Amino acid sequence: MTALSELTYKNSLNRRQTEKAIDIIKTQFPRILSEKLNLFKVSCPLVIMDGTGINDDLNGIERPVRFPIKNQADASGVVVQSLAKWKRWQLAEMEVELEEGIITDMRALRPDEDYSPIHSLYVDQWDWEKRIDPSMRKLAYLKETVRSIYQAFVEMEAIVCERFPELSPKLPADISFIESETLLQRYPSLSPKEREDHIARELRAVFVIGIGGKLSNGESHDGRAPDYDDWSSENEEGFHGLNGDLLVWNDVLQRSFELSSMGIRVDAEALTHQLKLTGEEDRSRLFFHQKLLNMELPQSVGGGIGQSRTCMYLLRKRHIGEVQCGIWPVEEQKKCKEAGIALM
Repeated sequence: MTALSELTYKNSLNRRQTEKAIDIIKTQFPRILSEKLNLFKVSCPLVIMDGTGINDDLNGIERPVRFPIKNQADASGVVVQSLAKWKRWQLAEMEVELEEGIITDMRALRPDEDYSPIHSLYVDQWDWEKRIDPSMRKLAYLKETVRSIYQAFVEMEAIVCERFPELSPKLPADISFIESETLLQRYPSLSPKEREDHIARELRAVFVIGIGGKLSNGESHDGRAPDYDDWSSENEEGFHGLNGDLLVWNDVLQRSFELSSMGIRVDAEALTHQLKLTGEEDRSRLFFHQKLLNMELPQSVGGGIGQSRTCMYLLRKRHIGEVQCGIWPVEEQKKCKEAGIALM
C-alpha cells in the first residue's frame, strides 16, 4: 500500500460537508440498492450467543469480542463480525418469498483487524441476503446481481457529485469480471493484492470471481470461511467458485479498493465439501449447520457492502477515520496529522 506521506492529498470537503455527505449516502444508497434487488429492511443483532455457528469466522482465524452474561449463568455472548449466516437463517424464520430479500444496517467489531487507512476495528455494512431458487445457483445469476449492485454505486456517485460539485464522477458505466485463476495466470509473479491493483487500475471497476478455494499454485486468492459463500463448486466457465469481491480503482490511494464481498451461498453438498476441505467437519454439529444440512434453510445469495468504505470512496477520502469515529494507535494519529488528515 502506498504510504500516507507519499500521497498528495486535497480534502475537497470540510468536516461539516463530509458529515452531510455521509448522511446522504447512508440514507439514499440502501434505498437504491433495495429497489434494484427487491430487499426490505430488517433489524439485526449486535450480540448473539456463542456456540451456535451463526457468527462468522471471516477468514477463519479472527477472534470475536466475547463476554459472559450474568443472567444466563455466565454463558458467552459474542459481538457479531458479520451477519452472513444470521441473514440466511432469518430468510427462513420470516418465510421470505422467492427472489425477495432483506437488508440490514449492520454494526460489528473485529478486534483482530489490522489497522490501516482502510481498516478499523469498527465495521459498518449494509448486509443483505436474497432468497433464490436452486436453479439460480449459477455464475450468470451472480453476475446479474453484481451488475445491479454496481449500478447502485454509479447512481449514488452521480447524486453525490451533483450535490457537491467539488467532486467528479470516477466510476465507469459498467463493471468487468475476471476469474481469480485467470488473474493468477496473467500475473503469476505477483501477490493476490498486487494482482488486484493491476487489474483494478486497468479496468477501473472489476468483480474478481472465485475467492476461497485453492488456485493452480496451491494457494487461495484470499481466505473465506467454509460455511457461507460457495467457493468450491464448478461454474459455467470451468472454474471454481460462485462468489467474489467487487473492486474499484481508488485514485486517491492509488490502489485497488474493495467495496463489497458477496456470493451465492453454500447448499448442503457444498457445505459438506468445504468443511472437509478445511478440516472443519466438526462444525456440522452446530445449530446453523444442522439446519442447512437438514434442508431447513433456503438457497440464497448475499453479501456485505462497507458503509464507511463506500463513503470513503465516493467522498475521495484518504483514511477511513475521516468518515467514521474509531480508535487509533498514537503512531497512526501522528502519521495522519503529518499527512493533513483530520480523524473523526
